Amino acid sequence: MQGFDPMIIFYIAILIMSAVIHEVSHGMAAFMQGDPTAKDADRLTLNPIKHLDLFGSVILPLIFIITSAPFFFAYAKPVPYNPYNLKNQRWGPAIVGVAGPAANILIGILFAIIFRLSESYSTFSNLVFAIVQINIWLALFNLVPIPPLDGSKLLFSLLPPKFYNLEAFMEQYGFFILIILIFILPGILFVPLGALASIILRLLVGA
Repeated sequence: MQGFDPMIIFYIAILIMSAVIHEVSHGMAAFMQGDPTAKDADRLTLNPIKHLDLFGSVILPLIFIITSAPFFFAYAKPVPYNPYNLKNQRWGPAIVGVAGPAANILIGILFAIIFRLSESYSTFSNLVFAIVQINIWLALFNLVPIPPLDGSKLLFSLLPPKFYNLEAFMEQYGFFILIILIFILPGILFVPLGALASIILRLLVGA
């Protein structure tokens, strides 16, 4: 663990808590549309213990820490919902899907305001900036229109019925496509996401 930055622990904590808020927002959006699945599963809580995923929230971050990886990633356990319980069958899944990224964007905006009001180059401002940055990245990544990411729910709601075969194909193979883009062809995914994140961060905090 040579060269390990202790701040990585804080960044992972931010990421996990931001992911928890992201997932709870999905559940709340579904609940407000008539689906009690998340509520019945006791997942409409900000208690991170309820949302921790053994691999995504514990093992994966530890791997990044032990290997001193130049980047890190973690995720919370997805909140369950039943799309057939939603009042609006056409747009309901899209609303549930967008709720998570929308929550992260709102967090980013809130802490961007705090950042602008804080003392420049202080430890506090650096931590606040990390919250803004992580939430903007989390929102943008989840808006990628590839299953199982949230952007796919919005895309499939917008597509006319004649594209059902495309939807079925993406639902079946989307995860593998995503793995290829992340680990084999990361430039295709992360270069445009990085450029967009930089633009948004400049608008929010002037970074």
